[in-house]
Amino acid sequence: MRLRLLPWLAALVVGLVAAPSAAQAPDPPASDPSGAPAPSASPSSSAPPAGSAESVKASCVEYVPQGAQRPHLESKLPSRGRSGYAVELLVTVTHGPGETVMPDGFQLRRGSDAMLALEEGNWVVPDPGGGVAPLVDRPEPAPDATSATTNVMIPFVPLPEEPGRHLMTLPPVPITVARAGGQVMTLCTPPMRITVEDPIANEVNPAVRPNPPPRPQREEWVAARQATYAFLAALALSVVLAWLWIRYRNRPKPVVEKPREHPWVVAMRELDALRTSPLLAEGKLDEFFDAVDNVTRRYLGERYGFDGLESTSEEIRADLARVYPPLKNLPQIDRFLSDSDFVKYAEVSPSQEDCDEAMTRAREIVTTTVPPTHGASTGPKPRVKRR
Repeated sequence: MRLRLLPWLAALVVGLVAAPSAAQAPDPPASDPSGAPAPSASPSSSAPPAGSAESVKASCVEYVPQGAQRPHLESKLPSRGRSGYAVELLVTVTHGPGETVMPDGFQLRRGSDAMLALEEGNWVVPDPGGGVAPLVDRPEPAPDATSATTNVMIPFVPLPEEPGRHLMTLPPVPITVARAGGQVMTLCTPPMRITVEDPIANEVNPAVRPNPPPRPQREEWVAARQATYAFLAALALSVVLAWLWIRYRNRPKPVVEKPREHPWVVAMRELDALRTSPLLAEGKLDEFFDAVDNVTRRYLGERYGFDGLESTSEEIRADLARVYPPLKNLPQIDRFLSDSDFVKYAEVSPSQEDCDEAMTRAREIVTTTVPPTHGASTGPKPRVKRR
């Protein structure tokens, strides 16, 4: 009896041990009716593709002014690409001949809806200075053409977060079109899918590649720039200072004028010269008398501020009558002028006595009109009071 129960007890123990492991084992994958195995689950296929059309519809909003015709837009993206390598979005816009596609080039402001959609979809716009820059080709339309075509190439770099194959979606990209009137239209490319592979997906045992060769980088040398500006400023200042120094050195030297002699000194010297001249000895009494008269008239003019040689006797009397303080020898001067006019205009030849008397009166006129202290300044020079 006991020998018969042993096989049943062994089977019961084996069943109790195998039950927990059977509960933890996963169900076998279901096969489709055609018999093909079900695809294995992976992070890239189980999750919805990054940047899907549903999540990026609001990243670009088209705007066409009322009454304007929407340009025709065609976009093309390669079906396959590699992670980290730029793919080119080709856009062809057919528009009016007076319209310009992307007048300011391709620009995406940081923080805009389009830029945020690209970042969420793991897309990057490469730096234009890195060798891949957007291109806008605007061929000249024919003179009688009713439309124009512009080709635009915009590079994008896919950067999926996980390795492996990914089906990514490029969100709509805004394309601006400027009209002839100044209005700007905004067109949007449709969302486009692309299969992104790893750069080393087709290699069995990929080896580590060396770093790319270094690229020259230009750095702003602030100190050198400031030193250059300072040198140029110093050079310009030196040129200006040198020019000023040369001009100062070659300036005309001031002419030192000799102090003018007092009119009474000049008159007395001229009268002395006439007294010792040979005019009287040679019998040239008329010339002697005229010379004495001219010396006296010139002296009166220089002494009291008028032109004595160009003034008539009446004008001289009028000018001397307005001198302040009044002249004490005004009657003597009046008599001298009358005698000289009589000799000149009456055509009377003066005698030796007339010449001596004219010389004596002229010297008296000069000596009586000399300031008391002519060696020092005693105030303003007497002038004729002009009416």
